[in-house]
Amino acid sequence: MVNISTEWLQSVEAFKDVPVVQLQWLAENSEPKTLHPGEFMFKPDDPLNATYILLSGKIRLYYLQNNDPVEILVMEAGTISGYLPFSRGLKATIYSEAVEESQLMVFPIEKIDDMIHTQFELTQALVHVMTNRVRDYTTMMRQNEKMMALGKLSAGLAHELNNPAAAIVRGASSLRKHLQLMPDTFQDIMAIQMTPEDVTFVKEKMFAILKSTDRPKLSMMERGEKEDAMVDWLDNHDVANAMEMAENFVEFGCTIDILEEFRSHMSPDSLSAVLNWIDKNLVTERMVLDIEEASARIVKLVGSVKTFTHMDQSHDKRATDLRDGIKNTLNIMEYKLRKGNVQLIENYDPSLPPVNIMIGEMNQVWTNLIDNALDAMLGRENSTLEIKTEKDGTCVKVSIIDNGPGIPENIVSRIFDPFFTTKEIGKGTGLGLDITTQIVKQHHGNIKVNSVPGRTQFAVSIPIH
Repeated sequence: MVNISTEWLQSVEAFKDVPVVQLQWLAENSEPKTLHPGEFMFKPDDPLNATYILLSGKIRLYYLQNNDPVEILVMEAGTISGYLPFSRGLKATIYSEAVEESQLMVFPIEKIDDMIHTQFELTQALVHVMTNRVRDYTTMMRQNEKMMALGKLSAGLAHELNNPAAAIVRGASSLRKHLQLMPDTFQDIMAIQMTPEDVTFVKEKMFAILKSTDRPKLSMMERGEKEDAMVDWLDNHDVANAMEMAENFVEFGCTIDILEEFRSHMSPDSLSAVLNWIDKNLVTERMVLDIEEASARIVKLVGSVKTFTHMDQSHDKRATDLRDGIKNTLNIMEYKLRKGNVQLIENYDPSLPPVNIMIGEMNQVWTNLIDNALDAMLGRENSTLEIKTEKDGTCVKVSIIDNGPGIPENIVSRIFDPFFTTKEIGKGTGLGLDITTQIVKQHHGNIKVNSVPGRTQFAVSIPIH
């Protein structure tokens, strides 16, 4: 056991300016304690009823994230922990486990008041320890909050990018195989003898079908009926590949009347070859369109990420349409919306003026609020997320509304407090709304919450000027 002497206490950095007589008082009013490896100084929700000074050994401080321990630091001799003067934290929020046999000096909380009134420099030293601890812990947890948010976004973004990227790979492979079949179709076409007028008609009619954007929206039943009727017509006219062809022709809005027009410009023997050649062109067009749409999706996502993080631009405030940041955030979080089967309602006032904001910071606000709303509705049927913008006096107000279970009345006043969270251990740090509030205040705005079962509204108001 380490001797609790004033000389040893003076070697502790925090106590170097404390008078010897006060250190002697601390030693006389403290008790020794030994922790064996695996024993805890405290666990989450344990009452903090003493100040602990580690005399020897090592104690690991950590919290659980997804049931895995995340180490904060390892206490070594001279480290001060537990309750400190004027602290509002009366319960532990982390684990404190002995790594090896550790000797502690335990100063009970019952004697704190006496120390505050009689031992000024000692109290001052311990308050300084507390402020340093709060600053360091807050910095670490803020960084962790940002990393967790980044992890959520990157997981969803990876999924969103994977889908169109896989579609491009599949489409390119299918297109290559499809083009390898074109020579056979070309050979059949070259064997046909048609007048120049008929060739011109077939060419112009086919390209009119390819270029047409007025394609009817069909239900599954309507599509099935049209395909069946077209298969019957093609079979009756001895056209090969009738089933596949009917599906493609209906997809491009081609009707039996149009097929009759084609038939009137060629002999019965050439009908099958010409229609199969047209079908091959339609299939090629569809594959190219699929690749084009997938590529556009990737470009859109990359653009959203660039705007979301405000890359290549300064971090000064800029006049910005708030809808842009919200839409970019929704683009990045689209996977989570789809996964939760959430209906999105966007109700933007197009007449709102631009607002001077730091774009990247405000995007973090939208991310935190939308992510919390989606978490609140997780597992519920008929989930609805509404985003609404409107003018509110001299401000632009953005409301994020969900139809989740609501925030219990007994905790709604605490949700903006640092480290307060209703999520499971490891699912949140309790800093998301605290960071959100600080960013909004940085913009001279305010954030309010109104919650009842079935409707929770977070309203962010930012001054226009």
